[in-house]
Amino acid sequence: MVKITRSTKENQENMTFAKDLLDSAQKVINSYREKGKIITLAESCTGGLISSLLTEIPGSSAVVDRGFVVYSNEAKMELLQVKSETLENFGAVSAETAMEMAQGALLNSRAQIAVAVTGIAGPGGGTAEKPVGLVFVGWQVEGREPGFLKLLLEGDRQAVRIQTVERVMRLLAELSFESS
Repeated sequence: MVKITRSTKENQENMTFAKDLLDSAQKVINSYREKGKIITLAESCTGGLISSLLTEIPGSSAVVDRGFVVYSNEAKMELLQVKSETLENFGAVSAETAMEMAQGALLNSRAQIAVAVTGIAGPGGGTAEKPVGLVFVGWQVEGREPGFLKLLLEGDRQAVRIQTVERVMRLLAELSFESS
């Protein structure tokens, strides 16, 4: 299992990511830099972890334009123009919301590729219809139709969030090849 570890250096506690996640992020940054592509992220249940991981990589500023942490419905509507009707009809945790988040992130950035995540990391908040571990990943590539993934993840809050980050790293790698 991938873990976030804490290290202490000169009496400061710093968050660092496991080596395999950092390696994935390095590959994503290199691929996008080589192609001259810029990405943006919109995060709800991951609370900025994906942006944090990518910006751990030196030189990531050539690739990562910005990240939106939009935990509340109000933030999703105000910052990403997610429609209130979408939230009312499908809920914050839905494919429709994830895709609108990605579309809004793309429109409000300099990026050509946007990825958005929304889900229920737990331990509470789940229902029979939308259980803990349900995550939707939406994406928008400039000039293309949006897409989404539905993930059903297991584990505690940290495990759900880290598994989401891992899957988004794979998706970003896939989108890099598709957008060539």
